[in-house]
Amino acid sequence: MSANGTELRNEEPPADEILATAIRRRSAILFVGAGASMAVGLPSWQSLIDHLLDELHLQPDVIDGMHSGYQMLAEYYRLKRGGIGPLRSWLDRNWRLDPARIAASRLHQVIVELNFPTIYTTNYDRNLETAFDVLGRPYAKICNAKEIASAARGITHIIKFHGDFDDDGALVLTETDFLNRLAFNSPLDVRFRADALGSTLLFIGYSMSDPNIRLLLHRIWQTWEESGHGQDRPKSFVFVAQRNPVQEAVLANWGITTIGPPDDMAADEGLTRFLLTIRQRLDCEE
Repeated sequence: MSANGTELRNEEPPADEILATAIRRRSAILFVGAGASMAVGLPSWQSLIDHLLDELHLQPDVIDGMHSGYQMLAEYYRLKRGGIGPLRSWLDRNWRLDPARIAASRLHQVIVELNFPTIYTTNYDRNLETAFDVLGRPYAKICNAKEIASAARGITHIIKFHGDFDDDGALVLTETDFLNRLAFNSPLDVRFRADALGSTLLFIGYSMSDPNIRLLLHRIWQTWEESGHGQDRPKSFVFVAQRNPVQEAVLANWGITTIGPPDDMAADEGLTRFLLTIRQRLDCEE
């Protein structure tokens, strides 16, 4: 009770403080989506759709009404061409950025400097790896069970949740690939479930309308609820480009706090500034 007899409330620390504490304790995970790569000039999903339509000699209206139409188009490509090797090669050539551009990205620089013990990404590109390379920071890239077992400890693990361009078989690109992942029981899924149970999570660069990421967030919540210890779950956060009260309410029900940029600030700038506030807290605590 306070001096005037009113009850004192314990206010929750701000998101940047919670995340800084978790990073310092080596119990924080960063999950990076396509928005982070597009911030440094990577083409959007529309460029992939346009390429597939051209390669398959299809009219644009063929994907009208499809959500994430590139997945069905990639599935059709695999059926017609017998594999996705040429498509993977095209992506590798066209989604490769000049390392100098990534080195100049304040967003990527601060991601590396924050020194998350684990970074998951659904991006196929090598932008995160390049950022670590140009800044001279060690990391281990993980795409499969073998790499889970062999990854060196004590350095950042960059887990390519949907694969990358080095392995056609690891890519989660076609509709069948995504549907298979709904089982949530691949080696990378098992690793993620184990990581998520004891870690504070931050998701950046995602659209919360993406059903795949929403399923992932729901599964994390479900795992905790079924454990009987949901009240003990570490905090989870998602930084969104634009606030939406409906999405925020649904995500809050799953135990996920939504963060967005100030009204007068672009999403990329707002995200970079938010990550910098975490970095500043870490610097002050050293």
